[in-house]
Amino acid sequence: MRHQSPSSWAVICVLIAAGVHLALGFSIEFSVDEAHYALYAQHLDWSYYDHPPLVGWIQWPLVTLTSLEGIIRLIPELLWIISCYLVYQVTVEVHHFIRGRNAGYLTSALPSANLCGLMAVLAIIAAPMLHILAIGLLPDTLLAPLSLGLMLMALRWLTKDKFSFGDWMATGILLGLAGLSKYTASFTALALLFVFLSTPRKRWLSKSGFWIAALIALLLITPVLYWNWANDWISFKYQLAHGSGGEWLWRRLVAYIGVQILVFGPLLILGAVVFLKDCMHATKLSLLALFGFFLIPFIIFVSLSGGGGLPHWTSPAWFCLAPFAGIGLAKAWATQHRQWIRILFALQIALCCIGFAYVLSGGISTTSVKSNPIADLYGWKAAGQKAAELTKGSNAQGIAVQNWTLGSRAAWYASPTTVFVLDQRKDQFDLWFGELPPGANVLLIQWSGMPHGMPIGNNSGFEACKPLDSLEIERFGRVLSKFDFSLCSNWRGMGQID
Repeated sequence: MRHQSPSSWAVICVLIAAGVHLALGFSIEFSVDEAHYALYAQHLDWSYYDHPPLVGWIQWPLVTLTSLEGIIRLIPELLWIISCYLVYQVTVEVHHFIRGRNAGYLTSALPSANLCGLMAVLAIIAAPMLHILAIGLLPDTLLAPLSLGLMLMALRWLTKDKFSFGDWMATGILLGLAGLSKYTASFTALALLFVFLSTPRKRWLSKSGFWIAALIALLLITPVLYWNWANDWISFKYQLAHGSGGEWLWRRLVAYIGVQILVFGPLLILGAVVFLKDCMHATKLSLLALFGFFLIPFIIFVSLSGGGGLPHWTSPAWFCLAPFAGIGLAKAWATQHRQWIRILFALQIALCCIGFAYVLSGGISTTSVKSNPIADLYGWKAAGQKAAELTKGSNAQGIAVQNWTLGSRAAWYASPTTVFVLDQRKDQFDLWFGELPPGANVLLIQWSGMPHGMPIGNNSGFEACKPLDSLEIERFGRVLSKFDFSLCSNWRGMGQID
């Protein structure tokens, strides 16, 4: 590190990680979520059943040109790089804010801004979960840089004597784009509001710029509001039910916290603890308000996790924690507490590398496909192409699957063949392809990783299903999974299926 500046090392480390991401992105097929959001781009709309539309809109130019996964994955990679850049910039601004408000304190004790920025970026690179957002485009991949952008605007509000009209415009655009990315952007907006409230001397409610920013944000999310109004607010109803989860259990909450520590790494936590301990001696209210960009979404998701939750939902919040963690880690590094930082960084990087190798290998060979989650990333391209050929050859009216997670890959890789999901759950596939009509004949895809019985019933389901073909998926000489294809005839509706 003596021969390069901290900012240069930050760039080098980000580029190395980006190279690993791209190599992995060109090596594996789409995950269930990636395929689902790529289908958004194939079926452009004002919004969608389970998420706002930006995750589909931003992919549309590339999806119209190619179906190659690695090329489409350039989008999340670019967003991850932008997020790392913003983490560095926010860290530097927080550093300047602390020094500006603590002229007589920490002037010599606080490490350089560039070292703090490097530590923040390294904490991001060492977080295993955040690499997933860099390879696969999720709504959280979009929300992370937008949340950091709003955090940067909040810092400008705190440090500048006058918030310019351009600042208000940028804030409104960032808020609107965040709302088009994910509904949980409302948590980020709440954190921004707390920053405004932390400085009552600035009468922001009386500023025309504030109301213009609010109007811009509202105009940008109008497509989401219009689409939901036209569709009986189904997206809001789904998200409320999805967020509340099932029965609330303490063990789920404890497990969720444990998973958070594992997948985002203790480096971020260690840095944040040091920051709170040593860098909060003045302007506490403003710094705590900025801390809300992490605390508000994190506390909400953790409190809901007793009913169920996914670990990546908190990813934008951890990005917003990184600037504080970077300053704390730099301070610990400067005060000769380097051994723990080296050990934690090495362990987390090792965990990331093990994860990359695990994915490329196809997972651990077991007797049960369900116990190998990596099997889900291989075989769908070949299965989709075979299903499209069999559908055409048998004059079936489309492809059928028995779970929406199977439907997204089938619809992407067998495009433009119609795909029906045989369940009673309302979802995006009902809006795209409609319900399977009575009397229809379809090609049924069954995957060994998610086994279902044949959808045949006395007075419901299909009258009969005839096996047509099968496909075994191998990697490095090992069978990962198996696809079975059957021609099912005379659909009679859901009801009770044997």
